[in-house]
Amino acid sequence: MDIIELRTDLHNMIDKISDGNILNAVKTLLSGKSLSQADWWDTISQAERAEIEQGLAEANRGEVTPHAEVMAKYKKWL
Repeated sequence: MDIIELRTDLHNMIDKISDGNILNAVKTLLSGKSLSQADWWDTISQAERAEIEQGLAEANRGEVTPHAEVMAKYKKWL
């Protein structure tokens, strides 16, 4: 299916929708905005932000454990 066919199919599907809530959800999805309009970063605590930033800094410094090593260590519980 090429882009024109896909676009036509989407138009046809949307034309058949009579539920306003579904149409609003499609509009939100297509606009690239979340329903709540809130960024998750703004919803977490300052302590959570600090821990995330600390983890990112550690990763940037190469202070990480390879995935294979973690999987081998915890394999018996997975």
